[in-house]
Amino acid sequence: MRVIICGAGQVGYGIAERLAAEQNDVSVIDTSPELVRTIRDQLDVRGFVGHGAHPDVLEMAGAQQADMLIAVTLYDEVNMTACQVAHSIFNVPTKIARIRAQSYLLPHYQNLFSREHLPIDVIISPEIEVGEMVLRRIALPGANDVVRFADGKVAMVAIECLEECPVIDTPLSQLTELFPDLPSTVVGVSRNGRLFIPHSADQLVAGDLAYVVTTTDQVRRTLGLFGHEEVEAMRIVIAGGGNIGLYVAQALEARQSRTKVKIIEDTRERAVAIADKLRRTIVLNGSALDQKVLLEADIQDADLMVALTNNDQVNILSSVMAKRLGCKSNLALINNPTYQDFTRTLGIDAHVNPRTVTISRILQHVRRGRIRAVHSVQRGSAEIIEAEALDTSPLVGSPLRDLELPDGMRLGIVYRDGQAIKPNGAFVVRPGDRIVIFALASAVRQVEQMFRVSLEYF
Repeated sequence: MRVIICGAGQVGYGIAERLAAEQNDVSVIDTSPELVRTIRDQLDVRGFVGHGAHPDVLEMAGAQQADMLIAVTLYDEVNMTACQVAHSIFNVPTKIARIRAQSYLLPHYQNLFSREHLPIDVIISPEIEVGEMVLRRIALPGANDVVRFADGKVAMVAIECLEECPVIDTPLSQLTELFPDLPSTVVGVSRNGRLFIPHSADQLVAGDLAYVVTTTDQVRRTLGLFGHEEVEAMRIVIAGGGNIGLYVAQALEARQSRTKVKIIEDTRERAVAIADKLRRTIVLNGSALDQKVLLEADIQDADLMVALTNNDQVNILSSVMAKRLGCKSNLALINNPTYQDFTRTLGIDAHVNPRTVTISRILQHVRRGRIRAVHSVQRGSAEIIEAEALDTSPLVGSPLRDLELPDGMRLGIVYRDGQAIKPNGAFVVRPGDRIVIFALASAVRQVEQMFRVSLEYF
């Protein structure tokens, strides 16, 4: 696949890295010679210095032959114009744009991005995506990661196995026998930096991060089985009143009337602006690194500190300070992947990576076959994929025990006619079934092949 990426920042670099590793033909455009030089030196991609929305620059990058354009510059208007030029002049089939300003995304303006106006096939709004992820983490405090599939009926939950975890040192097959009515499957395990697909005889040990696929209504029970009985936070302090902080506060006001929320915002104008938009949330003007401001927000009595500023260092330090001052737990927004390796050491309970969210959304449209959703984990070491089985799929028609499935994949749940089913060896996949699969990076290509339309079918 030939792909042009406009923007060589953190997100653009991350997308280029993934696509180049999968032997796609990637060209990257950015106005910064330094960023272009870095991406050329470190990745197997072509780099072009220039404006991503200019026709001559797009032509130089090979837009005539491109299958996809991904516009992820810092400016919405540049991203939108790049898609328009790619469509009108070069007839690029698929155009993806990151749109951050919420005014473009209001429901009564949704016709703006139709093919007759601004022809953008996929709009990614990181603020909303990250905001929803933060809300899921607030609702399920024992989970390290939560992603929903199959119309919200299925969830993938990443759960840390603690020393007192009741399921450790027990073969996974035995867990199925003990809880036959629980539709939960351990599909992946991260242990000492190594990610693998567990077998029925394998056991979980303390320190493991288990990736579990289950039905949405059984997530809390599954967390309880793993020893996570943490109660939902009722007193929350948010550092950063940007788009994400405001979105989370508004959602909490709408969803949970008992939750008390306070926001710390260091820019006075922004603090006044968000205070006007919120009804019950208290907005404090000041720095989240100022101990006096934290104490004014009653951080010592808070259940959760959520650091959502656009500065990783501020998010990390304010989270650590909050914990030291008596806050029960913290959640930090961290963009730089280097920092993520040290979160536990520093005292960060959980973190959210906006780049991962954006890359996952883009991969959904890069993947071939009937792929409905993709979530990347462990910096691309594996993916949770929701795919629809076609008549021609090798999965269809035979019991699962008779199929030769790749070593690097594991079926979690099958979604059929509005019902989520935990498959066993005798289970037979039907055409139209939606399957949630955990696949290591080495097996992703094979998973794609399973869900592609065969030419022989026609």
